[in-house]
Amino acid sequence: MTTPIIQPSISVKTLSESPNLKSIPSNYVNSDIYPFDFIASKPHDYSNSIPTVDFSLLTSIDPHQRSQAINNLNKACQEWGFFMVVNHGIQESLIKKVIDGTQGFFNLREEEKKEFEGKHVLDPIRYGTSFNTSKEKAFFWRDYLKVFVHPKFHSPSKPDRYSDIMWEYCEKVREVTKVLLGGLSQGLGLEECYLEKTLEMKSGFQIFIANYYPCCPQPELALGMPPHSDHGLLTLIIQNQVGGLQVQHQGKWIHVNALPNSLLVNTGDHLEVIQLIDYLNCYLIGKGSIPHLLIPLN
Repeated sequence: MTTPIIQPSISVKTLSESPNLKSIPSNYVNSDIYPFDFIASKPHDYSNSIPTVDFSLLTSIDPHQRSQAINNLNKACQEWGFFMVVNHGIQESLIKKVIDGTQGFFNLREEEKKEFEGKHVLDPIRYGTSFNTSKEKAFFWRDYLKVFVHPKFHSPSKPDRYSDIMWEYCEKVREVTKVLLGGLSQGLGLEECYLEKTLEMKSGFQIFIANYYPCCPQPELALGMPPHSDHGLLTLIIQNQVGGLQVQHQGKWIHVNALPNSLLVNTGDHLEVIQLIDYLNCYLIGKGSIPHLLIPLN
């Protein structure tokens, strides 16, 4: 049983906190696109098979270790299009500050968050809900914040110090991304700087996206995001420990159980265009009673 239709004029967070909410509004039911084959078949848990790339080996002065790490990186892109990065050098305390600061943003009063509602897809700061409410027949159980952080840095002015934390984190992520692109270039037999220069990374867009998935009374009917591939080169993701992210590999949807303090990396459409990887789908399922916070950076 679902509740009557509610237009997304309020955030999903506010909706989820409504008193006596026992079921989701009918226009948030996404059962028509939910991957029921995954639910029905309950395939083996392949999450432990998701490739892991040791970033410290990519920067090693030992040529054998670095060569092996480059091979592992390229194999992960070719076979999965998705991998985890460990020993990346971004302090765990900074990642926690980003997650806490982002939670603080979504905890702002509704009228404060609406100050950052964008009207156009190219607005440098956009706060909103669902995915594309102007076209969707069924809405997604998600609030979001999208911010352009490069080549010109933008940030919401609230909460306090969030802008400073976001800037520091985005700079660190750019450093990691450069090394990953260098490894991909060398794995293709090219110069280390090839992808960075050819794809004009210095002047390219870098986007900080925060997705908030509130508690849901009927997670089996709701979907946080539709199955999709990512634009751009690489999407680097951090999240709280609630989980919910899944990726498609060899026709099966697989739970992503992230290692502590790891970065999740999804290869984007621009890399597919230059034939580095196969097409990858990913989506996010509802997780019921615990809110999920996921922060991808393109």
